[in-house]
Amino acid sequence: MSVRFDDPNLVSCAGLGAVLGLAARCRLSTLLADHVQISAKGGVNPAAKIGSLIAGMVAGADSIEDMDLLRHGGMGRLFDQVRAPSTLGTFLRLFTFGHVRQLDAVASRLLARLAAATPILGGADQVAFLDIDDTVAPTYGYAKQGTGRGYSGVKGLNALIATLSTPISAPVIAATRLRKGATNSVRGAATLLAEALGTAARAGATGLVIVRADSAFYSYPIIAAARRGGARFSITARHTKAVTSAIAAIGEDRWTPIRYPNAIFDDEQQRWISDAEVAEISFTAFTSRRKREHVTARLIVRRVRRLNPISVPAGQGEMFAVYRYHAVFTDSTESMLTAEATHRDHAIIEQVNADLKDSALAHLPSGVFTANAAWLVCAAIAHNLTRAAGTLASTFHARARTATIRAQLINTPARIARSAHQLTLHLPRHWPWELALDVLFRRALHDPLPATT
Repeated sequence: MSVRFDDPNLVSCAGLGAVLGLAARCRLSTLLADHVQISAKGGVNPAAKIGSLIAGMVAGADSIEDMDLLRHGGMGRLFDQVRAPSTLGTFLRLFTFGHVRQLDAVASRLLARLAAATPILGGADQVAFLDIDDTVAPTYGYAKQGTGRGYSGVKGLNALIATLSTPISAPVIAATRLRKGATNSVRGAATLLAEALGTAARAGATGLVIVRADSAFYSYPIIAAARRGGARFSITARHTKAVTSAIAAIGEDRWTPIRYPNAIFDDEQQRWISDAEVAEISFTAFTSRRKREHVTARLIVRRVRRLNPISVPAGQGEMFAVYRYHAVFTDSTESMLTAEATHRDHAIIEQVNADLKDSALAHLPSGVFTANAAWLVCAAIAHNLTRAAGTLASTFHARARTATIRAQLINTPARIARSAHQLTLHLPRHWPWELALDVLFRRALHDPLPATT
């Protein structure tokens, strides 16, 4: 066996053509040209340069150097306006905070067009969930602006992310914001939430919208932003004295036993939990603020029996029951058990965090903070495009991880041939996901798309 790198007609990511074709039909280039204006030297033609960054991320690039994967074999025959990694790195360093906000506007409008053109947010006109969370993107080296050690103890930058999903669709990214590594989770979150709610409305979330968050976002500004945006809220309540007193006031006869359909592993106790009890009580939060800012809603509490078999001698039972409590502050109109289960599904945002860190957010490539902020927005756009491609391909890929979509649909080898002024991609015979990939190309490039204005 021997190898030769001499075929100019091979490409390694043929499915990228369908994804970028879909982006073109949703007028991504026009959005970039209209909204991103960089007057500094090297800032010309931002549509081509940002398009190259997004294309590289869709194909799996997680650093500036990886953008070279767009320049091999026959890629130049499939795509034009591809830029070299050095050019893209220089371009990113030109971004200011204002330019990042321009790119945010592009991401918001593109998601709305993708929602109109594909079933990426099916059922959003009935029920939609807007989840907000932050994650620390690790950085390496000493020349990174804004790095620090936050709540996780990991040195890096803090990415605040809002995702949008429905009961039948996987989450897409509605808004992002890059912050210093040592920042508080709730800082700037109310502003981001307001923007995400606006994006959700443009993307067709015109029915019930429920904002979900963990205890780090238990604050009046978050709840006020949700209400101003016409949404309901479901937020984990911190165990303040007021919350603890409210839980203690719940009578023993008010607890309803539940059994989870799937057991949950408790890291603290290192055991599987399969049952719990739920109760609710009316609660007024933020009473230390002005009276008009007091919020009265439901406090739904889940308790799990605290067991510690390691310290209990064999054969000795418990003298009295001790519980661990998890409280949710919500104004949801759902029944108690349904509202509690709905809030637990907030964990779906961790899938998005994992997907980002498994692709473009594996590295924040620049030493310039605003360049990394722009990189995060491009990663969000790439994530949404990948998710839209999955919804067009098959019901399986509509909910699959983005890494699965890349491996099975996007990073597919092909040979390029030209006949009668038309390019033909010859893909491997017996490709396991041939049907889904064929449907993706047909629906993304040829089938009429609904209006995307």
